[in-house]
Amino acid sequence: MTPRQRRNPVLGIAAASIGVAAGVAAGVAAGIAADRAGKHRAAMAALETPELLDITPDEEHVVLTSDGVALHAEVDVPDPATATAAARGTTRRGRASELPTVVLTHGYCLSLRCWVYQRRALKAAGFRVVSWDQRGHGRSGRGERDSYTIERLGEDLRHVIEQLVPTGDVVLVGHSMGGMTMMSLAEHDPALVASRVVGAGFVATSPGGLTLANGGRMATFGRTFLERLGPGVLGPLSTRPEVFSRIRRVGRDVELFLVEQNSFASPVPRSVVRYTADILLGTPLDVINDYLKTFDGFDKRPTLASFRHAVVLVFNGREDILTPPSHSELIVEAIPGAEHVVVNDAGHVIMLEHPDLLDTQLVTLVEQAARARAEQVDVARQPRVRRIVTDVAKGRRQRRLEQQADELVRSQRRRGARGRTARPAREG
Repeated sequence: MTPRQRRNPVLGIAAASIGVAAGVAAGVAAGIAADRAGKHRAAMAALETPELLDITPDEEHVVLTSDGVALHAEVDVPDPATATAAARGTTRRGRASELPTVVLTHGYCLSLRCWVYQRRALKAAGFRVVSWDQRGHGRSGRGERDSYTIERLGEDLRHVIEQLVPTGDVVLVGHSMGGMTMMSLAEHDPALVASRVVGAGFVATSPGGLTLANGGRMATFGRTFLERLGPGVLGPLSTRPEVFSRIRRVGRDVELFLVEQNSFASPVPRSVVRYTADILLGTPLDVINDYLKTFDGFDKRPTLASFRHAVVLVFNGREDILTPPSHSELIVEAIPGAEHVVVNDAGHVIMLEHPDLLDTQLVTLVEQAARARAEQVDVARQPRVRRIVTDVAKGRRQRRLEQQADELVRSQRRRGARGRTARPAREG
């Protein structure tokens, strides 16, 4: 089985969510331990960092939607001196107030916590950042079951912008379903996008028109699993949360394995795997179930023309089997001047797998968007750019750690061999 066939984020989310029975979990966990031993496990352990994953926002807000759902939002405010420095050379008069605000929108089964690295980087670069939990996710309230649609999410994003960024330019960044939410906003309110959105980042997302999770037998199975078994299994389990909680406790090792295998395409610290699992599996089962139908027949390609005036970044992983590069290509084809960055050894939850790469790209996106606005650049006339990149720094660090792990194993074997040789033979 190839890495592409093994990794299916949607299947991983759904399988982890329904859990594993106690007896099966013990056996599978034992198999996992053996399968993941060696270089990969050593690299994951050595990649561990003392850096805190959580972030304390400068402001917390509640955004009320037109149907009465309370959306949780957080704002990160840069140091005034840093913002002023960022405005010099990028805005018309060099004022911090002219800088765009960045609005981050997460994807399916995630929350605003997934942007922790990007929020720090953007704030440190001098930009105001707004992030929010989509309805039914994170700390946001729930809506009616029929409100879990991409169309409704686009209207929610409009409320977030109107209430937290009432004036000034905006750079929108969305991951997966968050990118779809941006397209829905353009469909719902093209005037707002045309007048205020100066930059857009589509991270691991799809405009529709292609089958999600295509690209292999496992992917096809994963989609069938969601469409046919998802509602039938997730629905009943959602009414028995105490059963689901027990299953999760028993199958914790399996749960982490599924997230690690299906969300990432390269080693990440164990703390990042657990952090991601906590976000993914914190989404209520009935919400997971009710959102599934919105992906059927999803196609927002016509709305992409609304972003032709903006500086656009399309960023995704080469090993992302849910929204592979072919999905991103559709966005690039529809938006002249868009930059397409494909990252080797990267899966679907790319913002937590390769944060440094995405951080750099997003800071550059905001700077270019502000400069293009100030200089009145016709972005649509810029040539399309497609780059395939590798996280060189992470690759070097991983190879060094793997070499150290190999040397440690060899050293232990040598010591063991010497011990056996030195042991005196028994007399008969």
